Amino acid sequence: MDAFYASVEQRDNPMYRGKAIAVGGSPEGRGGVVATASYEARKFGVRSAMPSKRALQLCPELLFVRPRFDAYKEVSRHIREIFGRYTDLIEPLSLDEAYLDVTADKQNIGSAIEIAKLIKQAIREELQLTASAGVSINKFVAKIASDLNKPDGLTFIGPSSIESFMEQLPVEKFHGVGKVTADKMKKMGLFTGADLKKLSEQELKNHFGKAGTFYYRIVRGIDDREVQPHRETKSLGAEDTFPYDLTLVADMEIELEKIAKTVYDRLQRYNLKGRTITLKIKYSDFKQITRNQSFPFPVGDMETIINTAKQLLAATWPEDKRIRLLGITLSNFGEITPIGDKPDHPGQLSLFDFEE
Repeated sequence: MDAFYASVEQRDNPMYRGKAIAVGGSPEGRGGVVATASYEARKFGVRSAMPSKRALQLCPELLFVRPRFDAYKEVSRHIREIFGRYTDLIEPLSLDEAYLDVTADKQNIGSAIEIAKLIKQAIREELQLTASAGVSINKFVAKIASDLNKPDGLTFIGPSSIESFMEQLPVEKFHGVGKVTADKMKKMGLFTGADLKKLSEQELKNHFGKAGTFYYRIVRGIDDREVQPHRETKSLGAEDTFPYDLTLVADMEIELEKIAKTVYDRLQRYNLKGRTITLKIKYSDFKQITRNQSFPFPVGDMETIINTAKQLLAATWPEDKRIRLLGITLSNFGEITPIGDKPDHPGQLSLFDFEE
C-alpha cells in the first residue's frame, strides 16, 4: 500500500487531503516518531521512523495525526479478502504488505501482471486507496519491484532481465541491506549489484557473515523461498516510550503493568502462550538491553507476565537510572515434548535463545 496509514487518514478526513501529514507521535515534549508520512510530506524529506521534532523542522506545515490502528486493521482485512479472490497463497508481512503466489490462480486468468492490475483496481474502487505491485519470479525481486514506481506503480521484472537489473541496483536498494551495511559496502568500494557480484561467496561471508551467502545468491536473482500462507508467529509484545525519563522504580513498575496488560490482551486475541518472557529497556542515552526468563511450560497469564517483568527489571538495578522506554515480549510459543516421551530423543533444546 502507498503511505498506508497517512492515505487512510486523508481518505477519511477531507481536511488532510493534499496536506503534508505524519501519522505518529506528537513533536511536543520529548517528541514521538513518525509511523507514516503522506507523499506531500515526503517531498520535504519526512520519512517513517524519523523523530517527530526533526520532521517538523523539515516541514513546518506538517500536521500530526494520532494512529487509528483499528481503522487500518479493518482496511487490511478488506485488502486480504481481495487477495483471496485470486489465490490462497498469501504471506502477510504487515498490515499493508504481502507476498502472493499466483502460479495457480483461482480465476484462471493466466497472467500475474493482469492479476496485479485487477487487485490494484479493486483496492481503488472498493477502498479509495492506491497500492503498488511488483511482479517477478521470486519474492526478493518482486519486493524490490514493488518499491520502484510508487505511488500507484506496477513493475514487472522478467526472468531474462533479472541479473542485469540486479547488477545495476545500488546496494542501499537491496531489500534487507540497512544503512550501516550499505555504508560498510561503500567503504569497500561496493556500490552496485555488479560490484557485489565480483566477490566470491566465501569473500562475502568473510565480510558479512551468514548474510554473505544471501547476498551472493540474491545478486544473481536466486531466491528459493516459498510464499508461506501460515507463517508461524515468533513473538508478540508491546513497548512504550515515555514523555519523560523514569528514575523511580515505582513509576517503572506502574508502566510495566500497563504494558503487560496490552501484551496479555494480544495473547488472548491470538490464543497464544509463550515459554520466554523478555524485558526490553532503553536508557536516556539510547543504550538498550534485554533480559529474559524462560519457563518449562507455556505461560500467558497476567500475573506471571507482570511479576516476571518486574523481577527482570529489579535484576538490572534500575534505581536512579534514567529510562526512556520499556517493553515486554513473549516468545517460544507452543507446547514442549517432554524428554522421555520419545526413546530416541537427542535431548531438549535450550530455552535460553535470546541474546542480551
